[in-house]
Amino acid sequence: MGFTTITDTRQYLTFKLADEIFALDVAKVREILDFTTVTKVPQTPDFMRGVINLRGNVVPVVDMRLKFGMTMTEKTVNTCIIVTEVTINGETAVIGDLADSVQEVIELEPDQIEPAPKIGMSIRTEFISGMGKRNGEFIMILDMDRVFSSEELAVVQDAHDRLREREEELVEA
Repeated sequence: MGFTTITDTRQYLTFKLADEIFALDVAKVREILDFTTVTKVPQTPDFMRGVINLRGNVVPVVDMRLKFGMTMTEKTVNTCIIVTEVTINGETAVIGDLADSVQEVIELEPDQIEPAPKIGMSIRTEFISGMGKRNGEFIMILDMDRVFSSEELAVVQDAHDRLREREEELVEA
């Protein structure tokens, strides 16, 4: 989904990373969880904080602040995990996105969304589908299918597979 495809009113879940407000299409959101214990997986990128057990499924958790070049997310009463579905190269993956806080679900009309600026931002713009304008604030609308490269998701998937194999070995023992 690029900026040019935003032609109708859509609902977005807004969340905060540091002092910035981000949004993602609610269709990508499976659920929102309170911050829970995250099991670290060795030899993964810094932005991958580890995995959680979500009703018997291993779900990788990524620190969105680290992914975007910010400082590590600190646990507070508002810290949460936004469980999303992303599609890379035709494959669907479930990922937990660590955020400082979830704000609200909002609707944005196409005329409230501008293209992402090409310069002057601390993050790359290819995974920003647009800049929403609401109540005098800018909201960075993320294209969740472009936030992670296929190589990054391959590393995350590999860690997931290694953990699943380890669980199976423990069950068999």
